[in-house]
Amino acid sequence: MHGTVWDTIHRLARRFNEHDAALGLNQDEQWSLQVLKIAEETGEASQAVIGARGTNPRKGTAPWEDAHAEVADVAITALVALARMRPDDAAEYLDRHLAAKSAKFLLPGPASVVDPAPAEPA
Repeated sequence: MHGTVWDTIHRLARRFNEHDAALGLNQDEQWSLQVLKIAEETGEASQAVIGARGTNPRKGTAPWEDAHAEVADVAITALVALARMRPDDAAEYLDRHLAAKSAKFLLPGPASVVDPAPAEPA
């Protein structure tokens, strides 16, 4: 994920830094608002799941693809937040953090052994 994805994430981070600086926001304010943006996107993902499950009778149902797109928006927004907070080492920091977190759940073994993907939700 270091190539094109991180290049794009860093370009977005720089763009949003410039925009917020032009508004007179200091770094703490910029970072705080970016984290709040993650929460906003998470709420949209939650709404999409409610739509896919059809549990809001006022709104009917929506396809699971809407939830997929909203979850992708959460991931993008979170990566941009990390790049804004750690512009010099976001990718490396994420790699280290992922390794530490995943070690709690994944048994050491050959990289070629992959757990089967879970079934698509109904």
